[in-house]
Amino acid sequence: MSESLGIVTIDTGFHRPIFDAAYLLVDSGRGAFIDCGTQHSIPALLAALPAQGLTPADIDWLILTHVHLDHAGGAGALMRQLPNARLVVHPRGAPHMIDPARLIAGATAVYGAQEMARSYGEIVPIEAERVVIARDGHIVALGGRPLLCVDTPGHARHHLCVWDERSRSWFTGDTFGLSYREFDSARGPFIVPTSSPVQFEPEPLKASIRMMLASDPEAMYLTHYGRVGDVQRLGTELIEQIDAMVRIGREAPAADGERHARLSEALRALYTERALAHGSPLSEAQIHAGLAVDIELNAQGLGVWLDRRG
Repeated sequence: MSESLGIVTIDTGFHRPIFDAAYLLVDSGRGAFIDCGTQHSIPALLAALPAQGLTPADIDWLILTHVHLDHAGGAGALMRQLPNARLVVHPRGAPHMIDPARLIAGATAVYGAQEMARSYGEIVPIEAERVVIARDGHIVALGGRPLLCVDTPGHARHHLCVWDERSRSWFTGDTFGLSYREFDSARGPFIVPTSSPVQFEPEPLKASIRMMLASDPEAMYLTHYGRVGDVQRLGTELIEQIDAMVRIGREAPAADGERHARLSEALRALYTERALAHGSPLSEAQIHAGLAVDIELNAQGLGVWLDRRG
């Protein structure tokens, strides 16, 4: 927690402990959530309020970095519990929050109705009049604390990150990768880029990372998972790995039944080598297990990027 800076990290409970974070920012008796997890995460978010002297009526904003379900699946249901809040979202994401039908259909096609209910719960619409579209440079006023929303494509085209001058930190969603605490070593955090299956764009992603680093931040607050310092090193390592992912993709065979497996194996080898060199306390088998879902998603994202390039 960083409560001295008015920042509370909340474990949403999605997938496993210490995997998926939302954040509560507090200033002058008012609050804002940044990301919210799924419908199942709502009790944890609301339970964080009393310790900060807040009630649901004191929350002015729910800011979404993007509308992927582990970040935003519970937004509509949470907004029903926050009578005075407005939703802040990227222009490309706003339509999916107002009418989530396509979002639900797409996710159900991938996961199936039973898994959707188990992992994400109900996804409900948000009234258009409660939605604020945050174009690049939009400022959210939380009490006396300005929160700057910046367009940060690369993971997704509807992604924004939030700059908090008070803490000199970025709330990065998935743009600044993922860093699980069990991978930490004496060198500090270990980090891995994260693509989405459909909108991975290496050059925009690197540009977004460099833009954030240019502000000389004290820390990054990642959805997966928590606050990390040593951001210049981590940013350099992210860019190195994105370049390595591109090389892996370009060396892959043409699209066939074997390509996805080969991409997955090459990414597994890349991340394992780097984790061991970092001094991660985990065994190779534990590294593979800890990154299994992310390797699968990154391989999918790399494959879609290769197909799009032709």
